[in-house]
Amino acid sequence: MEAIEELALQPCASSLYLRPFRLSYRQNGTKKFWDFMRTHDSVSILIFNTTRQCFVVVKQFRPAVYMCEVERHRPQVFQNQDKEKFPCLEDPLPAVVGVTYELCAGIVDKPDLSLEEIACEEVLEECGYCVSVADLRRITSYRSGVGVTGSKQTLFYAEVTDQMRTSGGGGQPEEGELIEVVEIPLEESMKFAYDETFPKTMGVIFSFTWFQNNIAPKLPKK
Repeated sequence: MEAIEELALQPCASSLYLRPFRLSYRQNGTKKFWDFMRTHDSVSILIFNTTRQCFVVVKQFRPAVYMCEVERHRPQVFQNQDKEKFPCLEDPLPAVVGVTYELCAGIVDKPDLSLEEIACEEVLEECGYCVSVADLRRITSYRSGVGVTGSKQTLFYAEVTDQMRTSGGGGQPEEGELIEVVEIPLEESMKFAYDETFPKTMGVIFSFTWFQNNIAPKLPKK
């Protein structure tokens, strides 16, 4: 996962996932504009393995996170952003600075499938568990990246057992996915959520907290 080589930064003229726009508008009599990106909505799934009392999350390399760290340590890399060529990324940072822990998730790009059906596909592809729509509990939906994308993410909860695991997961290599499945024991989950040495998404922190408030009190006492 962390064998990242031959990094090259270049302008993005077009993308399958992002479309940049500028909106001009008048607010309370003041003329304004805002730059934003249109992108897909998404689903995410908090997975709890009841057999071993642990959460199932994913770990993967995120180029955007990596480049944020590059800019923080070497701001000169982005100084030529208005030119056609950027400087080569010589002596790059270790790839681990771009690795994050996340909920199982995926974009909503299949109009013939419901959000629940897309979520089931993602659980199977990324984590290897076969779940049905009936296994899902919708927690809530929220806006992410409100300053840049404003896309909506819908969060689900699913309980699984070891018997429901049919593969090792890992995503779809043909689509460039390289995902590691990670188990977080329930008793260590809140410590993990607030441990800044483990880079993670807000979805992990929020969903672990939701579990503690809504599911944990109903679990059988040891």
